[in-house]
Amino acid sequence: LAMAERYEIYKCDICGNIVEILDGGQGQLVCCGEPMNLLEEQTADWKNEKHVPVVKEKDEGKIKVIVGSTEHPMVEDHWIEWIEIIDDGKVQRKYLNPGDKPKAVFKVKDASNIIAREYCNKHGLWKN
Repeated sequence: LAMAERYEIYKCDICGNIVEILDGGQGQLVCCGEPMNLLEEQTADWKNEKHVPVVKEKDEGKIKVIVGSTEHPMVEDHWIEWIEIIDDGKVQRKYLNPGDKPKAVFKVKDASNIIAREYCNKHGLWKN
C-alpha cells in the first residue's frame, strides 16, 4: 500500500466524505466499507479559466485567492466548496456556499511560496 502524505485529499465515492491528511501513514483510508480515492490536484484543462485558483494582492500581510480568471459559477448544483492555502507548514481554509463569490482573503507573513487549492463539487480539486 502507498503511504498517505500530508496535505493529500481523499474522497468517499459512496457518501461524499472528504478528508485531508494531517499526518501520513501506511494504512488504507476506508469509508462506507470501501477504499477512499485520492483526489489528484488538477492544474489545467479545458475548464482551466474557471477552476485554477489565482493568488492576487500580495501586500499588507494579506493575499486574495480568486477561483478562475473567468468567475466560477456559485449555484446550488455547481459551486466552489472551499478555498485553502498552504503557507510554510500552515493551512488556512475558507468554506463557501452557493451564492458566495468564489474568493477568499488570507493573512500571511510572506506570500512568495503560497500553494492555493480549491474544491469544486463537480470538477474536483485544483491548485495554482
